[in-house]
This record gives sequence, structure tokens and C-alpha cells, in this order.
Amino acid sequence: MDNKRITLAHGNGGQKMQKLINELIISNFGNPILDRMDDSAVLSLSQDAGRIAFTTDSFVVTPIFFPGGDIGKLAICGTVNDLAVMGAKPQFLSVGFIIEEGLEISILKKIIISMRKAAKEAQVKIVCGDTKVVNKNKCDRIFINTAGIGTVPPGVNVSSKFAKAKDVIIASGTVAEHGIAILAQREGIKFNSVLSSDCASLNALVSVMLKYAKAIRVMRDPTRGGLAAALNEIAASSNVGIEIDEQNVPLKANVKGACEILGLDPLYLPSEGRLLAFVRPDKAKVILKRMRQHLLGKGARIIGKVVNSHKKHVYLNTVSGSSRILDMPVEEQLPRIC
Repeated sequence: MDNKRITLAHGNGGQKMQKLINELIISNFGNPILDRMDDSAVLSLSQDAGRIAFTTDSFVVTPIFFPGGDIGKLAICGTVNDLAVMGAKPQFLSVGFIIEEGLEISILKKIIISMRKAAKEAQVKIVCGDTKVVNKNKCDRIFINTAGIGTVPPGVNVSSKFAKAKDVIIASGTVAEHGIAILAQREGIKFNSVLSSDCASLNALVSVMLKYAKAIRVMRDPTRGGLAAALNEIAASSNVGIEIDEQNVPLKANVKGACEILGLDPLYLPSEGRLLAFVRPDKAKVILKRMRQHLLGKGARIIGKVVNSHKKHVYLNTVSGSSRILDMPVEEQLPRIC
């Protein structure tokens, strides 16, 4: 480790976070399951029980309420999505609250009702949990920790390690909406149109896609570090090169405009209701068509492909006709977005 103290950049999904995980966490906890570094661990408890997916996450977003969601909805959707992109059917969640002394009961109630609604929509049950209260100024209002369990159907086998040359990359919809919505709300920035988070549970969309499960090699939700971080992680895990066409990356006009004004690259901003799918080229069109039949996949688009060259790197073919490396983020562009 080249830093003596943790910085915000160690939590952004980029190079410093990867270095922290690899050099400190994986080096001490590493095992064949953890080493895969997928969004969920896929486990076999016994030969007869089939496979389950297991994940955990913590949510520290600020502000805790934002257009399109809140910390409670985000906690449910984020955990459901980490299971769903492994091809699992999410079933059970745990919820742990760390609450700062002085938080209004009305705010906690609003968050819990939001979580109940999100869990009902995702068809998951909250089956256990924990509550801790800490002294004032020892926590920023409320933090939420979750864990989730889902079942993996037979024939489903996806991982960030499975991308192959000629695979087609599909984005399920417009990206960067969560990140720009959080930033605008946090800083009190006003635009002509409302910037709203894309926060949503993706398990229903994934279940539609799994009709072609054997053609789907990788799924990933581009949260911290955005599209760029997710693609770089997959390129490194699968030892492949990736090429993305900038003109095909779906962006809402107001998100693109806001990023231009603020000097932000939308490819590094997080989404919380979108996924990337790496699929066999012979099934790409039929999977894309099926995705577009679902509400959360109406804006799905092919954005790139996997190649044999420049392994472990991602290249962006720009609208100007040039090509540049789309690298992992280094410093923190926007902390505490989830």
C-alpha cells in the first residue's frame, strides 16, 4: 500500500480501491470463491441443494433523500441487483441500521416504508436485521448494511471472468443518472429539467433475459466508477480487450448537458438501475429485442464488443473518429453515491 491513510478515492471503485482490495483484503481473506470478485458469491451448500448467490453491501449515500429514491430504496435495489446480475433469483435480505443519535423518528419511518415498498416490488423478504445507535456526530444520520441470498437456476453460469472475444456488449438503458442526480441534490444545483436517479431493482429484467441464459457470459451493474470501472474490471478478470462506441452509449440529453456544464465524464458516473450484459454474438439481437420488451430495458442498446487485442484494456471509439483508452478512475469524482 502506498498510502498511510484511507482516502475517499479508496471507495470509488477505481484503481486505489482495487489496490486496497487486492493488497490488503484479498491477500488476507483470499479463497477460490472470493478471488472471483463477482458482485455475489455463487455457492453450493450441498450436492442436492443446488446453488445460491450470497452478497453484502453497505449504504452511506448523502443526501439520504434524492430525486428518484432514498437510502432505503437504494439499499434494497442495490442488494437485489448484485444478486440478479449473477443470474440469481433474489429471495431473502437482512438489514442492519446504524443510526446517529438525534435522527428524527419520522425520517426513519419514511426510510423504512420506502424499503418495504422496494422489497415488495422486487418480491424479496427482509428476514433478519440489527439496529445500532451511535453518539451524535459519530455517524452521518443513518447508514444501512444489507446482505442478500438468492437461488441460481440450473444452466445459469455468469461471471466477470467469462467474457470472450467477439462477445457483444449491451447496456440496458441510459447511464450516469444516479450519479448526476446525487450531485445536483447534494450541491443544490438547479437545471431546467429534473435530474432523477435511475435507482431500480433489475431482477425482473434479468429473469426475462435468462431465457437465453447459455448465451449470457457476464452481467454487471455499473455502480461506483460507472461504466468505465465496470468494463475495466471485466476486461482484467477475463483477460480480454474491450471496445466501446461513444455514439452508442445511451445518455439522456439533460444528463449529458449537466455533465458538460460541470466538467464531468458521464462514463465514470454511477447508475443504480442499469446493467451491462456480455452475450454471444449469435444471440445478441434476440436478447436485445427481449430486453426492450421490459420497462427497464426499453432503452437497451449495443455499445461495444470484446476483442483479442489490447488485453485488459478498454478503448473508447469517440464520436470524432479517434480512439482513446477508457481507464479505471483514479481519484474520487463523486464520493458517497451509494
